[in-house]
Amino acid sequence: MRLRLGQVLPALCLGAAFPLLWYALWQGSRGNDLDMYEQHLLGLQQRLLYADMENKKRSHELSSALDEIKHIVARRMNTTKNHTGELKWKELNLPRKLPLHLTNIYYYLPHLREYEDAIFPNVIFGQQRTGVSLVMGIPTVKREKQNYLIATLHSLLYQLSEQQKEDCVMIIFVAEVDAEYVKSVAESVKTSFPREVQSGVLELISPPASYYPDLSRLEKTLGDSEERVRWRTKQNLDYSFLMLYAQPKGTFYLQLEDDIMAKPDFIGSIKSFAAQQSQDWMVLEFSQLGFIGKLFKSEDLPLIVEFFLMFHKDKPIDWLIDHLLWVKMCNPEKDAAHCEQEKSKLRVRARPSLFQHMGTFSSLPGKIQNLKDKDFGKMLLHKAHNNPPAKVDTSLKIYQQYTLEKVYKGQDCFWALAPVAGDYIRFTFLNPLEVEKYLFRSGNVEHPGDKLFNTTVEVLPADKTLRKELIHNGSKFNYPATKDGYLKIGVFENGTAEGSISQAIGRIEAIRLSVSSDSPAWAILSEVLIKTSEN
Repeated sequence: MRLRLGQVLPALCLGAAFPLLWYALWQGSRGNDLDMYEQHLLGLQQRLLYADMENKKRSHELSSALDEIKHIVARRMNTTKNHTGELKWKELNLPRKLPLHLTNIYYYLPHLREYEDAIFPNVIFGQQRTGVSLVMGIPTVKREKQNYLIATLHSLLYQLSEQQKEDCVMIIFVAEVDAEYVKSVAESVKTSFPREVQSGVLELISPPASYYPDLSRLEKTLGDSEERVRWRTKQNLDYSFLMLYAQPKGTFYLQLEDDIMAKPDFIGSIKSFAAQQSQDWMVLEFSQLGFIGKLFKSEDLPLIVEFFLMFHKDKPIDWLIDHLLWVKMCNPEKDAAHCEQEKSKLRVRARPSLFQHMGTFSSLPGKIQNLKDKDFGKMLLHKAHNNPPAKVDTSLKIYQQYTLEKVYKGQDCFWALAPVAGDYIRFTFLNPLEVEKYLFRSGNVEHPGDKLFNTTVEVLPADKTLRKELIHNGSKFNYPATKDGYLKIGVFENGTAEGSISQAIGRIEAIRLSVSSDSPAWAILSEVLIKTSEN
């Protein structure tokens, strides 16, 4: 029987392909092990890429959620900017679904499954600022003896420009569940910094009591006592809570403490140093002490917080950040020196330090903390200017060697006991001068709270006829006149008085700083500038 061509060709092809197929299978059996390893590596690479994509996605989701929160808060406040009362997160009627990256928190803190609102803060006051360059986190707790929070805030806000204040937010996290204590801290901050609270520079939050797990049965590690293990474990949880709240608010996050002092223009120095970095980094360090002055990219915070939460019961926070860098950069087959070199690619140290620890009494009861950053250097407590010759006098009681003559000549600051109503500081020129502008700055970086409050700047015209006219008929200028012929041309705001003087007043015989009410603090005058056409 004759076979058709359509039947012969498939048979021939099949016969030729069979040996090739058998050979391929034989060779494949030899490469199974290699293929298995390649598949594992490819799978690991895919998972890492997926994790990176998910991290960026979740960061965007959280940022969108916070923007929605901001709009809801604004509507609830009738679009005003006067929100300074306590605001419970659940009162905003937000969806209860957590951003995806926060769902992992239940693995590390399983008790939170029973408490719906446990990771959402109580916003005591704040304007819900977002989109800023720098977010600063300042955790604070009740201390047995001295509290340093107000002094720390004075130091941080000292000499910040208005532009810098508009592009940052400082989040005070009162890590206590005692409502009365939280309220007392909030009132103290609002009293000391009303403008910064009103404008939104300062926010204050506290955690729900249900956020914390049972800390009474922790396993002791590192040879620490039960009390110390409990203290450092809670501290890790506090940092994590604060970082998660701060993450979507700005580009960078700066971790601070409640017992530090800062160098003037620290924000400008931080931005300048960050801009100089050519390689990718994870943390920039502006202090060598503990967890003070550590700058992170906000987009990295979810990963960092998750690592903290994984090991929150095991080690202190500064050790954990070092271990995270080890995991990311170190090769176990290399030595310790190589590991440190690799970690330094992600952790970059800035010198000199911008922050100094100033507290003595630790938040751990009974612990004395005398740590000082040697790279911080000495702070300049006054600023010198070439002022015109003058006789100086004051009714204030001078403290030790800090005389008025020294600050006027730029040799040191002037320091006096608390002023009372009617006190004055006076500069009488040896020859009447045409003064163009003036600057008086009170307080300094070591004692930022020792400022002049309720104090006016007054000038005495050299023209005696004009002075008599001012006494009898009042001022013909746009300045109020005093009974002894001075014109009130300025006032201290947040410790500083600065301005120009109208040339219509003519030559000036003296400038006087007059205190109109009793002060709660001592007074430091750290800078005096009197600018004339001749200097």
